[in-house]
Amino acid sequence: MSSPRKTIFADGEVYHVYNRGIEGVPVFNSTKEYKRAIITLFYYSFSKPSLKLSEALKLADSLRQEFFDKLKELQRRVEIISYCLMPNHFHFLLKQLEKGGVQKFVGDFTNSYTRYFNLRHNARVGPIFQGPFKAVHIDTNEQLLHTSRYIHINPAVSFLVEKEELEDYPWSSLPEYLGETVEEICSKDIILNQFKSVDDYRKFVFEQIDYGRELEKMKHLEG
Repeated sequence: MSSPRKTIFADGEVYHVYNRGIEGVPVFNSTKEYKRAIITLFYYSFSKPSLKLSEALKLADSLRQEFFDKLKELQRRVEIISYCLMPNHFHFLLKQLEKGGVQKFVGDFTNSYTRYFNLRHNARVGPIFQGPFKAVHIDTNEQLLHTSRYIHINPAVSFLVEKEELEDYPWSSLPEYLGETVEEICSKDIILNQFKSVDDYRKFVFEQIDYGRELEKMKHLEG
């Protein structure tokens, strides 16, 4: 029996949520899988879509676009403040908007994506993520800003991409923050309204990469 979760999820509060593949095995292996994961996280941030995700994705192009446009008119379970998908794990920064919203969102995201992943990989069965997701309550505004930055620099700190390539990493919300994509998944103003400009936020993010890389190296030395 798993131990009860220590984190209490409350409406209006913000949480850093993350999980990884079982035994660190990659769960996002291709552009198609990353894109499916991003569609899935966007879809399940809403409370009561009229179609299942699998049904919506089978619609003709024009009808599918219309369906996803209308999703934005529905009540949300959570606001997605920022996110990052890495080959073997994910990070979400979420604000809960309805009771149980964070747990419903993460549960539906992981269950839906797991079904998709298993079908793609020769009818694989069973979970692909490592037990219950981890969650940290964001207590202060300083912690909020730091966590947003931490999530966005993850690909560079982990040496998945070069520092100068980070803002083009397509599987995080950073390009959306910097105005380099038309995607509108995140509630960016919670973060960006605290900076004079988008460039100031870019500087805030990038100035932490070298320090983050040094910490990452220390972790490996300690291991």
